[in-house]
Amino acid sequence: MSHKLKTAGWISVGALAGALTTVSLQTVARGSLSPMPLEEMQQLAQVFGIIKTDYVEPVDERKLIQDAIGGMVSNLDPHSQFMDKKTFKEFRESTSGRFIGVGIEISQEEGLVKVVSPIEGSPAYRAGLKPNDLITKIDDTAVKGLTLSDAVKRMRGEPGTKVMLTIYRKDENRSFPVTVTREEIKTQSVRSKVVEPGYAWIRISQFQERTVDDFVRKIEEIYKAEPNLKGLVLDLRNDPGGLLDGAIAVSAAFLPERVNVVSTNGQLADSKFTYLASPEFYMRRSGADPLRRLPAALKSVPLVVLVNEGSASASEIVAGALQDYHRGIVLGSQTFGKGSVQTVRCLDLAYRGDNCPTNGLKLTTAKYYTPSGRSIQAKGIVPDVMVDEFEEGNVFAALRTREADLDKHLVVGANDAKDAARDKLREEARKKAEEEAKRPAAERKVTEFGGEKDFQLVQALNQLKGRPVLISKTQIVENKAEKTN
Repeated sequence: MSHKLKTAGWISVGALAGALTTVSLQTVARGSLSPMPLEEMQQLAQVFGIIKTDYVEPVDERKLIQDAIGGMVSNLDPHSQFMDKKTFKEFRESTSGRFIGVGIEISQEEGLVKVVSPIEGSPAYRAGLKPNDLITKIDDTAVKGLTLSDAVKRMRGEPGTKVMLTIYRKDENRSFPVTVTREEIKTQSVRSKVVEPGYAWIRISQFQERTVDDFVRKIEEIYKAEPNLKGLVLDLRNDPGGLLDGAIAVSAAFLPERVNVVSTNGQLADSKFTYLASPEFYMRRSGADPLRRLPAALKSVPLVVLVNEGSASASEIVAGALQDYHRGIVLGSQTFGKGSVQTVRCLDLAYRGDNCPTNGLKLTTAKYYTPSGRSIQAKGIVPDVMVDEFEEGNVFAALRTREADLDKHLVVGANDAKDAARDKLREEARKKAEEEAKRPAAERKVTEFGGEKDFQLVQALNQLKGRPVLISKTQIVENKAEKTN
């Protein structure tokens, strides 16, 4: 290696070491318990310099540093994440309920993208796309072989740009192209319907910025159709969570005022907090409390809360609070078990506002506890009534990943051992899934939440009516809950 390259390398090391020293001083000044380890920081700077000068090909210094930060954060736990500008933008879109695209809810079928439902008023809706349409090509790219995530990325883009979708409509046995102009889409995270006279179903698929307003509007529609509601099913199945204030608001809709909904505990003083069923804990901006529009009867209407392995984070907060106060019967399968709180920070220290112009950090800063003091971390909410997904049993539930299955997940207490029984169930479920995949698509077991063949919803209605419920004979409780000190 030439003297010139060595000099360049050590200049890089010196610059990085200087930056790290600054960070170290700032950290101590902000109240860190101890200064940063100088020897290890010097090694980091040395490795950076060696890679910069000796690696087989030139490397991008910025990318190298970002990758180092990413590795440092990702090794903490599964939910902490360093986000570059693009990832940060996508994250904000997922919680805002707004994105640029064509406006369809999708799934995957036989390697193709299946339209579950076009979002009302969206470009796809106006273009005439229908449920069960199959997308075979996106522009000139065949969908077969793409992951669902890749397909979504290709359909998204800048507002006003066009994308051509090739559609196969099975019931008409024809393929045809549709050109759709992308625009901002506002997703609906709340759906509802009156299932039968006196009984209604309301589903929250994710807690987003608009969820509380949508929830209130749907409840108003239910009571307008059924003023003397006898029972309500709150469906939180496969709800991955989202914004904490949305979970507080939905819990407050059913609970007495100012009771404890959830508490958090972490290293920072700000992370030691108790959230109450009161407007100041869930309203994002000044104005009228949206929950004031709700009928008073909602506080006492008989309630069943549906959950499953996909119910996580904010949806577990709601289920846990309603369960602790015996406000509703929790029915279904043990939930995901994400009992940690993430704080999102913009890494531009001078910036204030919602649209961070630079990279961001999503960091686990606390664990949360239900009103009775339970931590559900790596355990989840255990339903009051265990009910399988299908009448034949929880056929594929064991294949779903839960918090306890994730590498580096936070451990609460000593009850976090791998379960041999669960491994056995997984193997059995894997074999059943392989057999199911060989059957014709029309005969495969698929749950349409809120549909006529929704077995768990039928059992929830039976619970509300005081009729016999087909309780699971196979589900087992995994791990045990711990209480906060």
